[in-house]
Amino acid sequence: MGKFTKQENSWALYDWGSSAYSIIITTAVFPIFYKSSATAAGVDGSDSTAYLGYTIAIFTFILAMLGPILGSIADYRGMKKKFFTFFFVLGVTFTALLAFVPYDNWLLLLICYTLAALGATGANVFYDGFIVDVTTDKRMHKVSARGYSLGYIGSTIPFLISIVIILLAGKEVIPLSSINASRIAFLITATWWIVFSIPLFKNVQQIHFIERDGNPVIQSFKRLGNTFKEIRKYRALFLFLLAYFFYIDGVGTIISMSTAYGTDLGLDTTGLLLVLFATQVVAAPFAILFGKLAGKFSEKKMLYVGIIIYIIVCIYAVFLETIVDFWILAMLVATSQGGIQALSRSYFGKLVPKENSNEFFGFYNIFGKFASIMGPLLVAFTAQLTGKSNYGVFSLVVLFIIGLFILSRVPEPKEAAPVDEVVSTS
Repeated sequence: MGKFTKQENSWALYDWGSSAYSIIITTAVFPIFYKSSATAAGVDGSDSTAYLGYTIAIFTFILAMLGPILGSIADYRGMKKKFFTFFFVLGVTFTALLAFVPYDNWLLLLICYTLAALGATGANVFYDGFIVDVTTDKRMHKVSARGYSLGYIGSTIPFLISIVIILLAGKEVIPLSSINASRIAFLITATWWIVFSIPLFKNVQQIHFIERDGNPVIQSFKRLGNTFKEIRKYRALFLFLLAYFFYIDGVGTIISMSTAYGTDLGLDTTGLLLVLFATQVVAAPFAILFGKLAGKFSEKKMLYVGIIIYIIVCIYAVFLETIVDFWILAMLVATSQGGIQALSRSYFGKLVPKENSNEFFGFYNIFGKFASIMGPLLVAFTAQLTGKSNYGVFSLVVLFIIGLFILSRVPEPKEAAPVDEVVSTS
């Protein structure tokens, strides 16, 4: 870690801790637990997948509406850490509470999942905004990629522990039911998340900020209105957000619904968990590789590579039938999911004015989250209409193609118009 500062390492370590939520709650154990709970309650498989999609759409809509407003307020001195803390506490609390929901109450599971997801994704908005406080533009792609790579590596540890407990319980090697083994995984997730968030709380501070001038809420709404007017004047920033809106939709949908999709195809729990574990392991070095290649070929060209891989994933998903097919699909996703997210964050970070970072990352969030409403709804609607989840995944290909085309029109950050005017209007 000698090549990185204490602030950069502390910021990246949060990803090490919080990514346990992403793999265990968003992608692997919780979706399997929820699907099992819904099945036990008599809910049809395609319907339970649809309800999960609708739930994701609901909490992403809530956060999308709140993101720019809270981000604008958080740009004032001392506010970024406070908002981050609130969402962090919300996330870890309801992640832990998942362990205490009655097994047959699938609706209460979805409610707790919604609140946990609001906390996790909300905290990430301000975590992303902290990147401008811990590093420079020149190092941003390396630090962002490091965060994602540490996230993939760090999340494999609690995920592996959870897998071992669940598998041993399933084989009756240890005196636990599979249900209680999954509940332990939820508690492990919350604990891991808390422990590795401590360095960020200790060492990362808001460096770029705006001084308070009157009522911060009223002023934030005024600044938000000004920013919304001005953002359209900056071609690079606006076009990137538009491109991001489309391609990140497909990325987020595939990540959040992959396990439910695999379950619908008849893949067993053991196979799914092992595939997802391998995905985390493979994704870590590829996230670093994307960061290094971005320094050589540019972030935008590497974003092209990631989007094209996802187009291939969507097409291949139509033919998915066996565990081998699922392994191939998962490895394709692993090569690009970390890279495309890390480089999107750093690319955008270079375009925004530092003092308004949270406000602009609020727009980054709202574009990403509104997109995340469309994808799950598209998959959910198509799954119910056709009775086949793979058709829903294939329909996401159009979003990647549109995103790729718009991204091709975005100038490189060094060619973008200066953002001084945006700062002056705030």
